Amino acid sequence: MSDRAHPTDVGSDSGAETDGTPTPLESLEAARRRLETAKRRIEDHGDGSVEEAASAYRDATRLLEEYVDRATGTGRENFQAYVELEGRFETLVSNLSDDLVEYEAFEDALDAIDKRRLSESDFDRAREALEPAARCADLLDERDAAREDLADARKAANKRLRTIADEISERERLLELANADLDAPVERLREPVETYNDAIRDAFQSYRLEASAREVFDLLERSRWYPFVTYELPPDDLERYVRTNSAGEYTIPELLEYAEYSRSKLSHYVDSADELKRNVATQRTFLDGIGPEPLTIDWPPEPAGALRCRAREYRPFVERVADEDTVAALRDVRLLTADPEYDRLQTAAQAIDQLTPAERERLTDGRVEAELEELRTERARLEDALAVEDPI
Repeated sequence: MSDRAHPTDVGSDSGAETDGTPTPLESLEAARRRLETAKRRIEDHGDGSVEEAASAYRDATRLLEEYVDRATGTGRENFQAYVELEGRFETLVSNLSDDLVEYEAFEDALDAIDKRRLSESDFDRAREALEPAARCADLLDERDAAREDLADARKAANKRLRTIADEISERERLLELANADLDAPVERLREPVETYNDAIRDAFQSYRLEASAREVFDLLERSRWYPFVTYELPPDDLERYVRTNSAGEYTIPELLEYAEYSRSKLSHYVDSADELKRNVATQRTFLDGIGPEPLTIDWPPEPAGALRCRAREYRPFVERVADEDTVAALRDVRLLTADPEYDRLQTAAQAIDQLTPAERERLTDGRVEAELEELRTERARLEDALAVEDPI
């Protein structure tokens, strides 16, 4: 087929973003117009006629390409190839509908090669004669390209909808924080949370120095049933080693220290130096990472209901690794959620901690509200556009 550019009908009058890039909505509308135009052009000539002409054009050009080298010249083989070409080309033309669009183009191409001797220039004339029929193939190529364009535009529009949802949530969060009482006494929340966090960190450090690796792994295993306690479970090989080998009775710091020993020195502590090194030394990062953080409370704290559930799930673990004073500190954190002022204080703590100076400025001058309105409008328009049933 020729290298001519396919005809396009993407609208040039649609709006664009400030950088000149069309919005997903504009791209979707333009792609839809492009497909409608491509289909209309085909319908103007008759769908079946264009399909037949395009198929015949492709068959004819393949024949010319197949025989251009074999059928040119004066030799016997060249003449035999010419006869084959003429017979196949004549059959192709005779099988076409008489009322086929651009039917004459195929007759003219056949006339161009209806000679006893062919040269490359004859093939060139045959290709030129087929040019009117090539436009039918171009029309179908344009329709296919428009369909792909529309599919891509729909994907981009759906992706933009997901992004809009996140952006709307962010603006709504900012507006919620904007209503916070920034002068609220958030220390009423901060002090119990910090007291508990300091206590559980100290307690867990002591626990690591005293509890066997097997006991610590029991703690990790239990955490799988508590969604708020987010300990990572040990790798299978390490778990099996700690559970079945007497080395599992050592503390984690001891195992990590032994993993640094020479094999001769290590033989005084464990049955198999190689087995310890293979299972412990290779998992140093995991073992070092077993700490108190999954049992701490984030600042600012979460809403009352979530914090209440978190404290309830933490308690059996805290009772296992810490003393009564730490358990009491956790209890004090949970009691915060019963304070009638908790929601106000928690929102204020979030606002103080999370709002940047730039966000506060955007809230003050009304930009966040304007952005939220624009996003909601864009979402509605995209949803309406995506709800339209596209032409096939």
